[in-house]
Amino acid sequence: MAGTDKQRTMMNEGPAIILVEPQLPENIGMVARAMANFGLGELRLVNPREAFPSDKARSAASKADHIIDGAVLYDDLPSALADLSFVYATTARERDGFKQVRGPVEAGRILRHKFKSGEKTGIMFGRERVGLKNDEVSLADELVTFPVNPAFASLNIAQAVLLMSYEWMKSGLEHETDTVFRGPELEPANKEYLHGFFNHLEEALDTRGYFRPEARKEVMVNNLRAVLTRPGFAEPEVRLLRGVLTSLDYFSPKNPRGAGAPEGRARVHTSAPDAENTADNEPPQD
Repeated sequence: MAGTDKQRTMMNEGPAIILVEPQLPENIGMVARAMANFGLGELRLVNPREAFPSDKARSAASKADHIIDGAVLYDDLPSALADLSFVYATTARERDGFKQVRGPVEAGRILRHKFKSGEKTGIMFGRERVGLKNDEVSLADELVTFPVNPAFASLNIAQAVLLMSYEWMKSGLEHETDTVFRGPELEPANKEYLHGFFNHLEEALDTRGYFRPEARKEVMVNNLRAVLTRPGFAEPEVRLLRGVLTSLDYFSPKNPRGAGAPEGRARVHTSAPDAENTADNEPPQD
């Protein structure tokens, strides 16, 4: 499956997800998938309408089989909550009562804090059509609701679980703007290397008659340099761009890739540090 790395340890922790009388096995499967995406592992089902587990649920889980296989069924909600010390109830509508209402970001942080303290916590979600009843909400410690369009506030149960699962995962990052995977950290190219690229590009464009009229050449060159200094290119990126220019120096529609460089044709760019010794700058070969 795309995005799945079997070499990594499966995250499997955090609050229990409690679904109260879920109707469709496909929704249960999508809930399991959302949980697995964000490292949650414990699924509790209170009186599901259809037999569980089922092929429909397993198929919708998209290989989150450990969630499906580990799910526990309960006859009533109090039994499903009995061993938990703190529970959120999710709701899409305003409720009467005295319970604290949190947003998902704050709720995720509170759950993380309680998890680190060794508390067992849970988040309960209601039926697809009507959500949680008032007597079920009364069993929760606090409520969590999402900042949605008030005129269209109803969420699919799997969507609601995914949002809370995401906030759970995010609350465990060192910085909430982090992500699990990062690209390579590239050092910015020094000015000598970058200026070599500018000279290479200027000569290539000059050879092809880009700077017209001639009187505007200086302005056009300055504009190009202003644009190309904005991204903060790293050295490998500059090598890549110079490789593109070198290919244009060697090949044209009359001499396409594979035809070989024209006899006696010289390169038109000015060299920069290591440019001539870099494979990225060599013309393509058969």
